[in-house]
Amino acid sequence: MADHIGSRQRQLLELLLESKDGLCIDEMARALNISRNAVQQHISVLELEGYLQAGDLHKTAGRPVRRYVLTEAGINSFPKQYAWFSMLMLGDLKKEIGSEAFQRYMSKLGDNLSQSYKYRFTGKPADERREELLKIMDELGFKTGGKIDSGNNNPATIKAYNCIFHDLAQKHNEICQFDIALMASLLEKDVELAECMAKGSGACCFKITNK
Repeated sequence: MADHIGSRQRQLLELLLESKDGLCIDEMARALNISRNAVQQHISVLELEGYLQAGDLHKTAGRPVRRYVLTEAGINSFPKQYAWFSMLMLGDLKKEIGSEAFQRYMSKLGDNLSQSYKYRFTGKPADERREELLKIMDELGFKTGGKIDSGNNNPATIKAYNCIFHDLAQKHNEICQFDIALMASLLEKDVELAECMAKGSGACCFKITNK
């Protein structure tokens, strides 16, 4: 769960997680043994941060009361095991089809993803295509610093200072073929992974050469 959420607010979110239809202020106050005003203050903060929202009015014997429910952000603030599940799934896939086929599969995934970005490269010269690739990589979280190293007749080089699937790549180096295929398809150039963070380098270094 998000670290900045206070202990009482965490308890309130846990109550709502267990009550899919939502709870009203009085119900939350009784469950937590705190005042209605305290609940309202916590709700105001959590609603402002997008963790919960006001639901429908609920009919009672008296006046209708407003229930509060978790938003998707509220649900996602609880622990998830995406990395663990991905590791489990990829490990089983690699075992099932073999390392070479697994490498081809990752390359295919990268190439498939590139198709959704192709429109951003249409009609652009080589230098603008490289700049557009940097933007896309940064959007994906690779942290390139927005620059390409080139000169002295050396191949143009892109350095990525964040591996977006570092733990997975440490276990399965074939995953790096995803990056290579994505970049090669968008630039229509050959791409070589010269240095790799998953193998201990300080950055992933991609060299770009003509096909």
